Amino acid sequence: MRFILSLITWYHAETLGTRLFTRFRGQKVGEDDQGNRYYRNADDTKRWVLYADEPVASKVPAEWHGWLHRTFKDTPQDDPLPHKAWEKPHLDNLSGTDDAYLPAGSMRRANPVERADYEAWQP
Repeated sequence: MRFILSLITWYHAETLGTRLFTRFRGQKVGEDDQGNRYYRNADDTKRWVLYADEPVASKVPAEWHGWLHRTFKDTPQDDPLPHKAWEKPHLDNLSGTDDAYLPAGSMRRANPVERADYEAWQP
């Protein structure tokens, strides 16, 4: 099913063109802990990622994002970034999902909190 969707849409997986370009011109340079695979062409003028499942840019860890955008010359596997003890592991962007953060006064909450510090404007 994923293959059929990639023939007609770009938002389910890589397109057929990207898949063929990767197969014939891509050189795999690494993979992150989420299963995303990173490629470049022979003269390193193009760099790209093939996502493990949903193609969402927030699933690319910071160190690989830096390599993709040429902030770092070497891949995180060749020259890993030092991590501090206080840094949290990468999380997906949950905006627009049922797990998104909803503040106390949000209308999307099941029981929104009544706010005494705000009065709605009435024309």
